[in-house]
Amino acid sequence: MTATTTQTAQFISADQLLKHWLGHRNLTRRVIELFPEKDLFEFSVAGLRPFSSMAIELISMCGPGLKGIVEKKMDEFSEETFKPKTKKEILQKWDEETKLINEYFPQISEDRFQETFNLFGQYEFPVFENILYFIDNEIHHRAQGITYLRALGIQPPFFWERF
Repeated sequence: MTATTTQTAQFISADQLLKHWLGHRNLTRRVIELFPEKDLFEFSVAGLRPFSSMAIELISMCGPGLKGIVEKKMDEFSEETFKPKTKKEILQKWDEETKLINEYFPQISEDRFQETFNLFGQYEFPVFENILYFIDNEIHHRAQGITYLRALGIQPPFFWERF
């Protein structure tokens, strides 16, 4: 009896995925910057949350989530620990969380990307799917922010201008 192995070509490297994610974070940061201070915290469309709340969700999720994956230890998700009052505070925390992503992401081995991890005790998926969730969730909320900017008469950045 002979064993056969099949080698699968890798579609994207970990470094390329991180670069892709950081491009999205850069673009979302630019969307935050474009909001007038008051509108960032108060403006909404169709009963949705203000964009500041969406940014707080992203801040509360990505850095802590990635740290939890690396350390194999996860606390419940909470947006209650960060309560900014200004756009400057949001942008500062955004940058701090981006540094955490840059610190922790390279610590995930390729084998770990396939490992199941229960993110925040709620999302039990392979690590790579949890990371894709971070990116997808950011894109989703950024699109809402872009809609808000357009409703405010502000030209948002083009979605392809990530760096």
